[in-house]
Amino acid sequence: MVLTRDFEETIVERVRRDPNFSKALLDEAATLFLNGEADTARLVLRDLVNATVGFEALAVETGKPAKSLHRMLSKSGNPTMDNLAVILGVVRKKLGVEIKAHAVEAG
Repeated sequence: MVLTRDFEETIVERVRRDPNFSKALLDEAATLFLNGEADTARLVLRDLVNATVGFEALAVETGKPAKSLHRMLSKSGNPTMDNLAVILGVVRKKLGVEIKAHAVEAG
């Protein structure tokens, strides 16, 4: 009997049952990007896309091939700012939230 679950499956289930978790993932992805941690940000955003929009629907919404979107959001991906803005916009719209950035004193 297997007692472990696939990480991605766990994320998908949590996102679908907890809207606050979805919003927290989006916030974390945006914060990571803005703080220079693009590798991790892309992976968090990839998990969020998988759990919400899905790459096929994201391809339709963005006009970009799903394979290209997968590559963009991989650890070694390098999306342009325009592509990243479009992806974040689709996810933001799906979640029904706005993204607001603000600066805070460095600790």
